[in-house]
Amino acid sequence: MKSEPYARFKNDELILRDYLAADRTVLANERTLLSYARTAMAFGAAGAALIHFFDSAFVEAVGWVLIPLAIGTLAVGAQRYLRMRQRLAKLVDKAATKDVP
Repeated sequence: MKSEPYARFKNDELILRDYLAADRTVLANERTLLSYARTAMAFGAAGAALIHFFDSAFVEAVGWVLIPLAIGTLAVGAQRYLRMRQRLAKLVDKAATKDVP
């Protein structure tokens, strides 16, 4: 996002609650992306450990399943993050053009 997301607004259009709500939403979106990344890393590490340390064919197969699952989890998280970021940008644009009585 931009470094100054409220530059388009006049000072009297937004109150502190609006600034804080927008910031909380942006931070929640970033936190969700990091959660997806953390989960993907756990799946990938678990899959690699199962492949490397165990000789059982079943356990190795589970490890090989976990690695694409990690990649998929990261892709879903990135896609959701980008979609929400676009929606937030549209809301900010819409609020900037809204006439305030």
